[in-house]
Amino acid sequence: MSDDWKLRARLLLQRLWQPASACMSCMPGSLGNLGSVIHWEIALRTGLFTGLLALALSFTPIGRLFRSRWGNAVMVGLLTVLGDSLSHPGHYPGHFGGPYFEAVLTGLVSGAFALAGSFVFEDKARRLRALWRRLSGA
Repeated sequence: MSDDWKLRARLLLQRLWQPASACMSCMPGSLGNLGSVIHWEIALRTGLFTGLLALALSFTPIGRLFRSRWGNAVMVGLLTVLGDSLSHPGHYPGHFGGPYFEAVLTGLVSGAFALAGSFVFEDKARRLRALWRRLSGA
């Protein structure tokens, strides 16, 4: 498999879990409703929309941004805002600070997850392995 297709497969999978996790944590009442099928359906739809948008953009010159840590985090945040808005438009009108506040908050959290993940999981989780060796005394 070529490097471009490996990047695209990784983009799709990462863009599924990062926005879905951010959506579950930012949705009103979601922490109390982690078992709610409706909340999970909306969160997974947000992740799927974001993943498909990222996959489509990977075929354009904008796709180069996904190779950079900071460019990736910005793109994930922006695509999550769009994916969240598409997955449930006006779902919670009047909540927080307007109809798109939740989508923007979800995008910020998703971008932060992407940035944190790039530091933690890069180079086959080198930093996690080093931390484990330090904690276990190996």
